[in-house]
Amino acid sequence: MRGSRSKALHDRALVNCQYSMATFSTGERKRRPHGDRKSSEMTLHLKQTFEAAILTQLYPRSQIDIYVQILQADGGNYCACVNAATLATIDAGIPMRDYVCASSAGFIEDTPLADLNYVEEAAGGPQVALALLPKSDQIALLEMNSRLHEDHLEQVIEAASKACKDVYAVLDQVVRDHVHEVTTLLGE
Repeated sequence: MRGSRSKALHDRALVNCQYSMATFSTGERKRRPHGDRKSSEMTLHLKQTFEAAILTQLYPRSQIDIYVQILQADGGNYCACVNAATLATIDAGIPMRDYVCASSAGFIEDTPLADLNYVEEAAGGPQVALALLPKSDQIALLEMNSRLHEDHLEQVIEAASKACKDVYAVLDQVVRDHVHEVTTLLGE
């Protein structure tokens, strides 16, 4: 376990996350790619998301590290991190309650949109980031960055939820294909 032993939890694993952005990931260069307020916030969101999904009680006095680095920031950074970290966690063999699938959604020109790109995010409309455990429909994280009238909230969350389930279908197929390929190569 890295760092102080006092952080160790006697009954479950500690999930340690770190989010950072490469200095070249955006059009303007960043001086500090991690450690700023936004990176700290994203780190906390990732930690909360994966603590809800990983079966931490199976690994007492252990630490699970999840490090993500954005190489190209073109929208949906948190969602891309969650989806990539889910695949990495599954590949590492860490048991989870369910896949964690994430998608962003927004409300632009009276239309709910899912999986916002950089231009749509920069437009300044209300945005929602949703991390979902798709089999049980449990929400691991829901964040809204600006005000949205409650009449539109259900539409936006529904768009994000549908996108999460679509991502789940893709991730599940990729995992199944990978497992089939590996077992074929091992001759089992």
